[in-house]
Amino acid sequence: MALVDTKSSASKRATHSRHSSSDSDDYSSLVGESDAAAQDHHNAPLISTYNDRIRPLLNCIDKLRQLKVMQEGIQLPTIVVVGDQSSGKSSVLESLAQISLPRAQGICTRVPLIMRLQHHQDPHPQLHLEYHDKTVVTDENRIEEDIISATDEIAGMGKGISHTPLTLVVKKKGVPDLTMVDLPGITRVPVHGQPEDIYEQIAAIINEYITPEESIILNVLSASVDFSTCESIRMSQRVDVTGQRTLAVVTKADKNPEGLLEKVTADDVHIGLGYICVRNRVGKESYEEARVKEAKLFQSHPLLRLVDKSMVGIPVLADKLVEIQSMIISKCLPDIVKKINDKLTGYVGELNKLPRKMTSVAEAMTVFMRIVGSVKESLRKILIQGEFEEYPDVKSMHCTARLSEMLNDYSDKLQVTAEVEEKGLFLVEEIKILKEAKAITLPNFLPRTAFLTVLKKKVNGIAGMPVEFVGNLWEYIEEVVISVLMRHSDNFPPLQASMRRAGHSLIAKMKDVSVTKVIEMVEMETITDYTCNPEYIVIWNKLMQHQPAFMEAVTDYSKPVVIGFEWFNVDIAHLRSYDHDVVKQAFDMKMRMAAYWKIVLRRMVDCMALHMLFSIQNLVNKDMESEIVNEMMVPHGGGIERMLEESPVVAGKREKLNRSVKLLRESKDSVTTMMDQVATYGD
Repeated sequence: MALVDTKSSASKRATHSRHSSSDSDDYSSLVGESDAAAQDHHNAPLISTYNDRIRPLLNCIDKLRQLKVMQEGIQLPTIVVVGDQSSGKSSVLESLAQISLPRAQGICTRVPLIMRLQHHQDPHPQLHLEYHDKTVVTDENRIEEDIISATDEIAGMGKGISHTPLTLVVKKKGVPDLTMVDLPGITRVPVHGQPEDIYEQIAAIINEYITPEESIILNVLSASVDFSTCESIRMSQRVDVTGQRTLAVVTKADKNPEGLLEKVTADDVHIGLGYICVRNRVGKESYEEARVKEAKLFQSHPLLRLVDKSMVGIPVLADKLVEIQSMIISKCLPDIVKKINDKLTGYVGELNKLPRKMTSVAEAMTVFMRIVGSVKESLRKILIQGEFEEYPDVKSMHCTARLSEMLNDYSDKLQVTAEVEEKGLFLVEEIKILKEAKAITLPNFLPRTAFLTVLKKKVNGIAGMPVEFVGNLWEYIEEVVISVLMRHSDNFPPLQASMRRAGHSLIAKMKDVSVTKVIEMVEMETITDYTCNPEYIVIWNKLMQHQPAFMEAVTDYSKPVVIGFEWFNVDIAHLRSYDHDVVKQAFDMKMRMAAYWKIVLRRMVDCMALHMLFSIQNLVNKDMESEIVNEMMVPHGGGIERMLEESPVVAGKREKLNRSVKLLRESKDSVTTMMDQVATYGD
């Protein structure tokens, strides 16, 4: 934020040249010549022509500050007073406010002191302090003591500091309409009783106030020091690199006049809003006397009179601050209004999204059934219908696609068992089984017991795969169901525990049923060898077409010992030593098994798919609702009555939002009232 430095009204009053008198003029004679002008300057009150115009604006900002709107992240335009310890900061503020502030060795200001100065016509000053949500009326005689007492209450006894502000309101005839924040003076070395990290604590407070772009930094510097070495300058330069929101006040000009002109004109430390040189009030001087002596000093001193009159004196400082304050408030106010409206709209929206606080069992039951209905509808969409608009970016909740992928993966793993290359010697296992299945029967009949023995062995080899698939399936469905349950009951934590238990319990039951069904399905495949699928005969006949060539290779020793089938090559040298009828029978049994095994595997996939879809339909349409209701009704479920208890999280959020909405509405009303006043003033 760049602020354009314009000449103050005080600079417009200064019309004489900085070289109006010769450097060799006698100092004492210059003092006499300037008496009349100094008296005129003294009689002018420290108020600006801007006061009537900006008073509504300043009142509005002060009201917003009092409402603590900054807690909502809305920064307010603020004049922040900083300076190294013993820089004369308190003296400057006293001269502006025309009251005495606490002075002592070490840190006098231990908390941010918000000074609200207001000119009013009543000759009797009105002073009060605001802190800890209370107001303490005081007067000019007790103000120092009351500030110390309030500081002790805020920051504790001793020399520690606090971020909690103390507000001083001064309504007094002749003071400028200003609001400033006086911060603790910067010190690097802790004295007795101060924390070891006193510098870090003070720096943290100062940075908190001077960092926002809405802050104007009033940097108080002693004329006796090199400005570039001042810690307050270094701090302000870190947050205001160009210096466009920094104004410097040079104190103790009467004590160190040598080289002052060069310092303020060279501007080695980049003070964008300029310098104002002042004389500190000394001893028991009244504020009127101090102003007269200050005016004489800058008109008469052979060195200080060379400083431009737009850069000297408390009255000039007052005018400059009022002008800058008016400019920054006018610049920031539209953005403040927008932020208040935006945040108010956002908070009201959040508040409306919170569940309505229920007061009766009937109301709770209505909400409960609505939640159950919403859960069923969401599950129906994502598990059955394949609609995932509720979870567009959560792929794990695109359930029909994920279930299809799981089933395809299961099918692929099963099919691999039908296509693996023959291990061991070809047909040896079948020959062994045929020998053990021999009976007193007609020759060349394939024993059914031998076929069932091979079938059972193959089925047992893949028996774990369907059970594993069922476990993975219900584990995935459980995650989906619990996620949906928690989403729809998010505003009712007492209900969530019962919902979660119901979900886990239902999935566990359905998983047990599925495992039982799958085990039965596997066992059925081991005890029978039946299919009505004509594909079995087609495949078997196709495979048996290789039998003549196969047997010829076995019986004719001149043929190659490696022959190829449709999906693999086999070595048949070892088969030439077996009985040829047994080899032929073993080949027939193996081809029958190859044809039938494809049917078995396809049947295991199809039955699994049907069972999966049937179970999901039951879960969504029947079982889920009854399980949740039963869970709510059992003693440990807590019943519907528990829904009447608002969770601490929701209650805390509701309370916080209500506070913020109330604050922002009051802030909006204050801004509206101010705008009405400004419009009236303009008319």
